[in-house]
Amino acid sequence: MDRVDKAVNKAVNQAVSDLGSYIRAQRNNAQISLRQLAKLAGVSNPYLSQVERGLRKPSAEILQQIANGLRISAEALYVQAGILERRESGPVVDAILADQELSERQKQVLLDIYASFRRERETAADGDTEQPEE
Repeated sequence: MDRVDKAVNKAVNQAVSDLGSYIRAQRNNAQISLRQLAKLAGVSNPYLSQVERGLRKPSAEILQQIANGLRISAEALYVQAGILERRESGPVVDAILADQELSERQKQVLLDIYASFRRERETAADGDTEQPEE
């Protein structure tokens, strides 16, 4: 194995470990036992334990189930797992992502609409070269 392969493996292992630590922290914050989360997510206790210890990298589907069990945004887990890029944040984005009454699809639609409004506003501001009348 050459140096590049070792570096890549090390980076992947660190990302998996970070994901497991993040899931464990979210579970502890929610005051849910490993057994309870495993049941809510539809996975076995040993499997979830291995995920939390960074020994397994769950699929996007399992991450969705874990997120549902934790009542957090699946997007947060996808970003942590490296499946999605970190999204621009701000009070509106954070509020949408934190709203537990919205489904993941509803959140995504709202974020897409909000982003399009922001782009439209930026484009209009960039194209506005006229000086305001005094």
